[in-house]
Amino acid sequence: MEFLPAELIKKKRRGYSHSQAELKFLIDHYVSGEIPDYQMSAWLMASFLNGLSLEETANLTNIMKHSGRVIEFNNLKHKAIDKHSTGGVGDKLSLILGPIAAACGVPVPMIAGRGLGHTGGTLDKLEAIPGFSIDINIDDFVDRIGQSNIAIIGQTEEICPADKKIYALRDVTATVESLPLICASIMSKKLAEGISGLVLDVKWGSGAFMKTVEDAEALANLLCDTGVENNIDVTALITDMNQPLGQYIGNALEIVETNAILKNESDDFVNLDRVQDSRQLSLHLAANMVLLSGLAEDFDSALSQCEKVLEDGSAWKKWQELIQKQGGDLDKLPHAPQCYVILSPKKGYLESFNTEKIGLSSINLGAGRLKTTDEIDMVAGIKCHKKIGDFVEKEEPIFTIYSSDISRFENTEKMLLDCFTLSEEKVRPNELIVKTIRKQRK
Repeated sequence: MEFLPAELIKKKRRGYSHSQAELKFLIDHYVSGEIPDYQMSAWLMASFLNGLSLEETANLTNIMKHSGRVIEFNNLKHKAIDKHSTGGVGDKLSLILGPIAAACGVPVPMIAGRGLGHTGGTLDKLEAIPGFSIDINIDDFVDRIGQSNIAIIGQTEEICPADKKIYALRDVTATVESLPLICASIMSKKLAEGISGLVLDVKWGSGAFMKTVEDAEALANLLCDTGVENNIDVTALITDMNQPLGQYIGNALEIVETNAILKNESDDFVNLDRVQDSRQLSLHLAANMVLLSGLAEDFDSALSQCEKVLEDGSAWKKWQELIQKQGGDLDKLPHAPQCYVILSPKKGYLESFNTEKIGLSSINLGAGRLKTTDEIDMVAGIKCHKKIGDFVEKEEPIFTIYSSDISRFENTEKMLLDCFTLSEEKVRPNELIVKTIRKQRK
């Protein structure tokens, strides 16, 4: 069926809903190049301003999913489950929970992304491991899930080309923050993985894109409802991102923290007592994956399974297997040649962090990118010595910064000294997991 793009733009500008056929026409013709960027930009802005209904969001997600190849798993013993985070600072949870869930028997097909802005990306962290390859063709990816329960790759040209093209346009037309468009972007890529269920880590706070619990919950409910409308089960955890997760921010540094948690032992670099937030949230997300896969009858038994594989070394072996099969060598993980300790200018209880600015400080060191063409210094990053509620003595270390380029230290120190506040009275940190939302297909 043929439509006039200008009439569809006008329809959405007036606040009316689109049929599935109209949305399919828009997306298919934009991907093929028959609808130009300027018309799609106009439609995106109309949708940004007037919104999309749940039915429209679910239909848009499904159409974008089918704009490329949809992976199929035919011989798995259990349901394939993935996890998605809305982005945070020091968030290395996918690297931890993936091996835990896979060691419990969950097939975990991960198509991961790169960092942009103040948040890090799973692919960038993995590429800090010398030799690790994210370039696996889809057929090999499917085989590896069948053999090992886990593989992690980047988005290929075959998967959701509509999302790749539309996201690039949203980025330059100030339409990124639309909840329905965010939802369609996230869910179309995840649904194309061939999963039966999805666990979401929807973050709120100073280091998250959603600054309030209410906004995070609205996004979580829309993501869950869109998943259910597209025939998968979805669980969403609303989690705190008002301080960095764990101790380390930066690609190779976060691999070091991941190693310590999966080994389940402290070392000279990582004290497990200081990374309990990374450990516990990874376990809770993995347990929900186990539950969705049908490998446990309730959450408590799923959590017990996850704790067992972490404690008996099975998760560490699964992590090593993943790295080895994708060509990586953990023994050759690089380390920063230079570091600098930042001391607190006064004493007091740590009251708050500007977590987004801490993420931007890590980029200033070279650990991330502000635009897609930026080069990453894999050894650059930050160690956070304190958590909210801790007492800080005057001239006690509060951050250690790492980089291959010491000229970056001075400006980063100024940024980080403006990233925290101290109080005379002890402050209680927020609950790590605010709420869990579970929705099953009808």
